[in-house]
Amino acid sequence: MKSFLAQVASEIYSKHKEQLPNLAIILPSKRAVTFLKNELLNLVEKTTIAPKIISIEEFIQELANLKLASNIQLSFELYEVYKKITPENEQEDFYAFTSWSQTILQDFNEIDRYLIDTETFFSHLFNIKELDQFHWTNADDKTLLQKKYLKFWEKLNVYYTVYNEHLQKKGIGYQGMIYREANDNVEYYIQNNINSTHLFIGFNALNNAEKSIIQEFLTNTNAEVFWDIDQKFMDNKDHDAGLFLRNYKAAWPYFKNKEFKNISNHFSEEKNIEIIGVPKNIGQAKYVGKILGKLQGSIKNTAIVLGNENLLAPILNSIPSEINKANITSGFPLDLSPFASFFETLFEIWEKNTDGVWYYQDVINILSNPISYSMTTDTAEEIQQLIEKIKNQNLIYIKQSELETINKTGAKLFINKKDTTISSVIDNCLAIILSLKNTYTSEEQKNPLFLEYLYRFYEVFNQLKTFNAEYNTITGIKALKKIYSELLASETIDFKGEPLEGLQIMGMLESRNLDFETVIITSVNEGILPTGKTNNSFIPFDLKTVFGLPTYKEKDAIYSYHFYRLLQRAKNIYLVYNTEPDALEGGEKSRLLQQLTMLKEEKHAITEIVASPTIKNNTLELSTITKDENVIHRLKEIAAKGFSPTSLSNYVRNPLDFYTQSVLGIRETEEVEETIAANTLGTIVHDTLESFYKPLEGKFISIEDLNKMRKELNKEVANHFSKSYTETTDLRGKNLISFHVAKRYIQNFLNFEENRLKSGKQIKILQIESNLRALIPIQALDFPVYIRGKVDRVEEVDGTINIIDYKTGKVEQKDVSITDWKILTEDYKYSKAFQILCYAYMIQSETIYNEFEGGIISFKNIKGGLLKFNFKYGSKHNERQYKIDAEIQSKYKVELEKLILDIFNKETPFQEKEIKTHAY
Repeated sequence: MKSFLAQVASEIYSKHKEQLPNLAIILPSKRAVTFLKNELLNLVEKTTIAPKIISIEEFIQELANLKLASNIQLSFELYEVYKKITPENEQEDFYAFTSWSQTILQDFNEIDRYLIDTETFFSHLFNIKELDQFHWTNADDKTLLQKKYLKFWEKLNVYYTVYNEHLQKKGIGYQGMIYREANDNVEYYIQNNINSTHLFIGFNALNNAEKSIIQEFLTNTNAEVFWDIDQKFMDNKDHDAGLFLRNYKAAWPYFKNKEFKNISNHFSEEKNIEIIGVPKNIGQAKYVGKILGKLQGSIKNTAIVLGNENLLAPILNSIPSEINKANITSGFPLDLSPFASFFETLFEIWEKNTDGVWYYQDVINILSNPISYSMTTDTAEEIQQLIEKIKNQNLIYIKQSELETINKTGAKLFINKKDTTISSVIDNCLAIILSLKNTYTSEEQKNPLFLEYLYRFYEVFNQLKTFNAEYNTITGIKALKKIYSELLASETIDFKGEPLEGLQIMGMLESRNLDFETVIITSVNEGILPTGKTNNSFIPFDLKTVFGLPTYKEKDAIYSYHFYRLLQRAKNIYLVYNTEPDALEGGEKSRLLQQLTMLKEEKHAITEIVASPTIKNNTLELSTITKDENVIHRLKEIAAKGFSPTSLSNYVRNPLDFYTQSVLGIRETEEVEETIAANTLGTIVHDTLESFYKPLEGKFISIEDLNKMRKELNKEVANHFSKSYTETTDLRGKNLISFHVAKRYIQNFLNFEENRLKSGKQIKILQIESNLRALIPIQALDFPVYIRGKVDRVEEVDGTINIIDYKTGKVEQKDVSITDWKILTEDYKYSKAFQILCYAYMIQSETIYNEFEGGIISFKNIKGGLLKFNFKYGSKHNERQYKIDAEIQSKYKVELEKLILDIFNKETPFQEKEIKTHAY
């Protein structure tokens, strides 16, 4: 296969062999320039001066004598013009301005590249906005906002004119302005380069300025133009791939008596085409790796063309190890490096900081970042102490003064927004980069790749520093972050490689004029190839159509041309699309693939498959831990100390949780409670009631005691809230509500107590929060087994001993009623009844009391009163036993022994009761 550039190079050399130094060759891209130079080099037989070979962008800048400015600089310059024209009281700040300035610049760019008469165009645009029958500005009595809106459109031509004059004075411009200027200068340029022959190679979709310039050369000089199109697309009037070139052939006067060069017939030749559907982007990358593996290292004349350039990183990670040469055109996006997210996190957190107070999660996010860690190794101990302090004291907000010990001089991770300027923020970022540079040049953490990243970030922040010094319009960290993100989006890290050897990896636009024998194209989905109806413009569709500006229809034709041009000379073609796209990853299978299969050429062997990764369907099984000697030894240690009612209930609920929590002693990692947890609220209520009732042990309570408690309520709840959670002075939001909920729980309980006293009950407090421990004699075991726990309250009411357990959650009577003794140790639903009987067993063992009643006081169900344990022995409502007597105790002890024996049974492993994802 002879490539298009090889064919053109051969024709140029044979025709202009002796005049090579007088040639000026213009191509669509710098990549094509490199390949054409190589093709000419292979043909040249003797030493000679090379022709001038440049890209269209370079040629246009030469014609215009203007320098192309970056998008960020153009935004700053437009803001300068905006401030001059717009009254001061109507001006937006730079952050708000940038939300629409890029769209305006894009529209100015399109208008100029297509040589539109701006005065007429902007007049029409204003009239459309003014006459829009369905727009909110179309009202008789217009508000100030409506008037400002229309005034903006009316003044758009003024902005355009003044902006162009402003840029002209500085010798810079945006792309469209440079094209318009080049078109104006082309006649002068031709007169001054009369001895040069200009050759335009491989163009397709030309804007009006390019059309005008090329036609000027064709008409007035001996210039030539070489197209790259297949006869199939030229003949088919409905095929988008030939849309532009068919128009040029028909409309340009030059081609009425001149040959339309380089129409080929390669598309109809034999081709092996595989259309592969793969789920998700990573799946595509992996499948591309599989295709490369099948090529068995023979990757000469092979290209991977990325429809979605975000696939670059996964593609690079999927290339087989035997492929040791690759050339990557696009470079690695700087905003995908770890430093990009690091600085973005810093900006976000610095922006949120107010009054020198930092949100705890923000502090932890910065300090736990690996990059922060690498630059703070000398303060690692202080950082660990601070994180422990945050967790232990449950600090939601941290003062600036507490962070000074870990702030490096010059390179501060925590800056006080009140005392800083934008200039000092940028200087601080530069200082952080220099600090990191020292870290990554040290022997311990040497990292050449990170140093390359840092060098580029140093350039980015120096650009920001220059812009800030020159324009002084960045008013806050929010605006700085936006400009930083825009700058970063256009920056890449270049890969080292030989541009003409090995596997070629590129984006769709970089493939212009290049031909490969094997082509792999990824992300051939709607919304990507072609891009579809994306419209980042203020110009209405109808106005674009009338003035000949490109719409999505023309953009679709551009992608259609590039797609089919890649296929023209290729022999082996792999077209990969995403079968499971989402809103961010394009749409369904591309229409280009449908077109390729429906209009199939006779010699095309097309195979369609849907590939998916092989997934092992492992049978999910309940996790099981066998009981070896070490486990039994540990269980004996626990038994000697005492099983708690909660741990035994835990075993009933899920034996595996009992194993991890009680046997292994694994607890959940202590985290800061941003909003108070239910168990913490329960602790506060329990501790407050203990402080109220502990002094009353052995005494009868009175209404005076309750009134005294009410007076101390606020103080005691605040005291225990501070001990268990955080200081009450800084409470806000849900935590403030929780504080009042705790008070309301206790207030309601005191009212419940008062009602009991008023009904004539005599209530004597026997024990408050007493630690209990009792031996469980089990003949089958040759070692002691104890049960231990802390009972919330034991009281005597009119001669009846009540065992009471407080619950801040919702409990109902049915939760403490049982009908069958077996379910007590089989169903966790009855854990509360089980716990009450545990306390009864321990009290009976340690005291003189033999009969009890026991129950739950639920603070969420205080109207239910004391929810007493009962055993229902009949079908009638009154056939219930509330007394926990010797018979009840005996039946309970049988079930308790069974449970303990089951725990110690080596043949019964710890097995989870339901499949779930474990934290470990």
